[in-house]
Amino acid sequence: MTTPFSLRMFVADGDPDGLRIVERGNWNAKALVFPRAVFPKTKQRPECNLPGVYLLLGPATEGEGDALYIGEGDPVKPRLESHFANKDFWTRAVFFTAGDFLNKTCIQYLESRLIAIARAANRVKLENGNAPAEPSISEAERADMEVFLGHMLGLLPILGVHAFVRPEPAATLATTAAEPATRADTRRAILTCAGKGVTATGFDGTEGFVVLAGSTAVAEVAPVVHKQCPWVESERQTLLGRGVLTRDGTVLRFTQDYPFNSPSGAAAAILGRPANGRVEWKDPAGRTLKELQTAQAAAK
Repeated sequence: MTTPFSLRMFVADGDPDGLRIVERGNWNAKALVFPRAVFPKTKQRPECNLPGVYLLLGPATEGEGDALYIGEGDPVKPRLESHFANKDFWTRAVFFTAGDFLNKTCIQYLESRLIAIARAANRVKLENGNAPAEPSISEAERADMEVFLGHMLGLLPILGVHAFVRPEPAATLATTAAEPATRADTRRAILTCAGKGVTATGFDGTEGFVVLAGSTAVAEVAPVVHKQCPWVESERQTLLGRGVLTRDGTVLRFTQDYPFNSPSGAAAAILGRPANGRVEWKDPAGRTLKELQTAQAAAK
C-alpha cells in the first residue's frame, strides 16, 4: 500500500531547468537535481561538501534509452568533479544527502542497494562496471538505511528517474464482457496483442504500458519499419542486448515484465511494424484499449 507524501521544491537560481533542491515531508534529507552545465556553480553549495549518494543520467552510448551511473562520495564534491571531467555520457545528476545522518558505511550501503535494484529492474543501461558488496553494518543502521532508501525510491520517479521502478504485478482478474469497462488501479484489465504467430499480454499502468514476461514478439521487423519508424528496430536490439528479449525458436520472448512509453510503442515492438496500440491491444471480450478508455472517460 502506498502512502501519500508532500514535497517542497526550491528552484535555486530561478531557472526551472537549473538547480532544484527537493525535500520530502517528514524526512531529514534533500535531493539536489541539476543539469551538467550548471555543475561548476552547483559544486559551490555547502551540500556538496557532505557525504551522499548520487546518480548520473544521460543517453545510452549504444542503442536506444538512457544510461545510469550510481556512486557515493564522502564528500560528494570530489567524485562529481572527477565525473564532470572524465565521464562523457551524463547530462544530468541527482544526489541525496542528509548531513551528519549519513556516514561512509551508510552511503556505501545505499550505493550497493541502488545498483542491485537497478540491475534487477533492467530498465536502463547501467554504466557501473562492478556490483559492490553490501558493507557490514549494524541491524539498526540497516533498518534506518532501508527507510532512507524507500524515501529515495519514492521520490526519484517524480524527478523523472524511472530506472529503479519495477512494474506492479498485474491483476489476475481481467475485465470480461459482462463486467463494466471501468477498474480501480489495483484491478487493471489484462490486454492481448496478437499477430504473425506471436501473442503478448500486458496492461496500461502508471509507469507506461507493461508487457508481461513470457510474451512473444516477431523475430524480424517489416521493411517499412526502416523507413517510417527505425526506432522500433533500434529499441528491439537494445532489449535483446540487455536480455529483456531473447530469441526462442522463430520468435522473440520477453524474459521479464517491461514497461514501454506507450501502448503503440509496445505493439510496434511486438508486431515489428507501425501500430496503433489503442487498437491493437484488446481485452478477452475483444474490446480495444481505445474502447475501454472511452468507456472509462464516460463513466460517472
